[in-house]
Amino acid sequence: MKVILFDGVCHFCHKSVQFIIKRDKREQFHFASLQSDVGKDLLKQYNLPEDTESFIFIDGKKAYDKSSAALHLCKHLDSGWKLFYSFIIVPKRVRDFFYTIIANNRYKLARQKETCHIPPKHVRKRFL
Repeated sequence: MKVILFDGVCHFCHKSVQFIIKRDKREQFHFASLQSDVGKDLLKQYNLPEDTESFIFIDGKKAYDKSSAALHLCKHLDSGWKLFYSFIIVPKRVRDFFYTIIANNRYKLARQKETCHIPPKHVRKRFL
């Protein structure tokens, strides 16, 4: 199973989830917020810090964080997004430097959500 853990109160993260859903025609991804019970359980299961603020991509038995999560996710998206996976050759420390700049400013890039988005019925089944 492919699971994406995201910050459930971040509008930027919410838009990212919507972006992924639109490009996942095979409906292979499932979603859970980091703040949810499922999200917390998955963090424990994969030995990730409870206070993580990173985007997490779980692909079977492997969990990826930060830029690695985004790039491994792109590998599974439809269309030309697969090409972004080629950036995996850039050292993780360099990739994560740029990822962290965006992550640290995500609330400035898009306002924090006050309410939780309720997805349409056909998408709701993909949220854990």
